[in-house]
Amino acid sequence: MQKEFDKWNNRKKVIDEKDMKDIFFREKEVWWCHLGLNVGYEQDGKHEEFKRPVLIFKKFNAETFWALPLTTKNKKGKYYYSFKILELKVRNTANLSQIKLIDSKRLIDKMGYIKGEDYLEIKKMMKEIIDMEE
Repeated sequence: MQKEFDKWNNRKKVIDEKDMKDIFFREKEVWWCHLGLNVGYEQDGKHEEFKRPVLIFKKFNAETFWALPLTTKNKKGKYYYSFKILELKVRNTANLSQIKLIDSKRLIDKMGYIKGEDYLEIKKMMKEIIDMEE
């Protein structure tokens, strides 16, 4: 199936012009995010807005953060962590191998938060992934 890169590029131009005065985000929050269309096995956004929920994993400043894309599919393994979004009671799985630097202009709506214990477990797993030795 051919990806609609031109359609995503048009959406991306609109996102880039977005005014960010009223967007405030924190680590442990889950947001809908314009993730876009990406290459190969990189995680894509879906539907007209090319969006996907993401976990704010590490905030660097008011404009950028590391995001972990989420899926409702229950995946297992060292690169996945399942949890519930507190406000929604929906089970999601973070794809730790798809960590991505995101600009806050891509954020759409906050969905909720994850529990502190889940966040600490994800941090622990990410440290293990980053510190892996071959």
